[in-house]
Order: sequence, then C-alpha cells, then structure tokens
Amino acid sequence: MEADLAEPLPAARWIEQQAPAQLDVLIYNLGVWEANAFSEAYSFLEDPDDSIATMVAINITGALMLLRRLIPRLLDSYRPQLILTGSTSGLRQSGQPEVTFGASKFALTGIADALRESFRYQQLAVTCLQLGYLNTDDGLEVPSEAAAGRGEGWQIPLHDVIRIVSALLQLSPASFVRELVLPAIGDERF
Repeated sequence: MEADLAEPLPAARWIEQQAPAQLDVLIYNLGVWEANAFSEAYSFLEDPDDSIATMVAINITGALMLLRRLIPRLLDSYRPQLILTGSTSGLRQSGQPEVTFGASKFALTGIADALRESFRYQQLAVTCLQLGYLNTDDGLEVPSEAAAGRGEGWQIPLHDVIRIVSALLQLSPASFVRELVLPAIGDERF
C-alpha cells in the first residue's frame, strides 16, 4: 500500500480501508528529514516553515493517525507486536543538529512509551528501534559482508536490521524489547 502521509488524515483513512482486518505485527518504518540534513549546509534557521510543518505532519501526526487506526487490529493476536523505527538522531544528547527530524524521532520514542502503557494489559509488545546511519545503497541481494564494508564502519547494512527484526518476532509473549539502539560501529557518538 502506498499513501502520502504529508496529508496524514486522508492517508491514514485510506490505509485503514486497505489493511487486513487482523494483524499480528505492525512495523512502522517512516520518516523524512530536512533537505540539507546530515550535511554542512544544514541550518534550522533557513528551513522553510512549510517544510517543517510537512515533516511534523508526516513524522508525528501521520504516525498517531495511522497507529490509532491499526492498533485495534493487533490486539486480538496471540502475540500483538508493534515495532517503531526511530533514529539515533532522536536520542538525548545525540550530537545531531537537525532540529525537526531529531524532535520528531524523539516524539516517536514518546509515542512508543505511551502506547506500551496504554495497551500493557492487552499485552501489546512495543519496541522502538533507534537506527543509526543505514547503508541504503545496497539491497538485500548484495552479500551481507559486502554491504557491511560500504561506508567503512559508518553505515549499517540493511541485513542487520532484518536480523534484529527477525529476532524480535521470535520472542515469546512473555517478553519484549523496549528499545534497541543500533548505531554503526564507527559512529563516535555512541
């Protein structure tokens, strides 16, 4: 399913109509960042108002609107599980200057914490994956070792993210991983 979460309410409604009635796992992997993010050209003071508003709509409002509609479909599952993709940029003292992106990923962690408490007695396992810089140039068809070599220790191969998610999906209903931080080995912030 494709939807433009820059218009969060219509997108959430459309996804709600298309999604299966019963879900076992929901992986929410979405986020956009500033045009000049992660570069020397980045300047919060030069970010246009409409760009900031769109990022908040996609990264925060979109998440809330969509999760509110899809979580009820998880709750009847044997092991209902929600995995939210955060970012190391959203962690306290991340050392990253991207204001809107960092704030929106910090908000996602708060959303995860509140959802966990709201649905604890329905045994909804909520995990927030705080991912560092990803190697998105190499797909899963590229051997893991080759993908891990790109970026000289500054990029995480997608293979590692898949392995982590696979491990989360294999846990029993008696436990969950609250938060997992996965930075690249060369990331000096961690």
